[in-house]
Amino acid sequence: MASRTAATATVRAVKRRSLIPTKAALTLTNSAVNQVKNLLAQQPQAVGLRIGVRQRGCNGMSYTLDYAIQKEKFDEEVAQDGVKIYIDKKAQLSILGTEMDFQESKLAAEFVFNNPNISGTCGCGESFSL
Repeated sequence: MASRTAATATVRAVKRRSLIPTKAALTLTNSAVNQVKNLLAQQPQAVGLRIGVRQRGCNGMSYTLDYAIQKEKFDEEVAQDGVKIYIDKKAQLSILGTEMDFQESKLAAEFVFNNPNISGTCGCGESFSL
């Protein structure tokens, strides 16, 4: 079954932090948890969202968000506040230590990845480089 895109995402470079072990590769803000719950309520067959990475944009890579029907063999599973996020094996190193947020404005509603691992982003924030 082909996956369906769940949402759009923007990437932001944040100040590098020292690598401190955390419980999960990815943390979600309360607004991100609420939005994931809203998205999953619309897709009852989905068990969570899957984050992937693909070559795209002027800076090289961008994150993808799709509905996950099941956990794939090499997915990293992040469970927080009743939602599950599956990180595709290709995206795991680029997302380590990232905070996933959901922000709404008059012009956009999107997930924002505050990522300390990236070295640059394009002007619109859609693509990034490591």
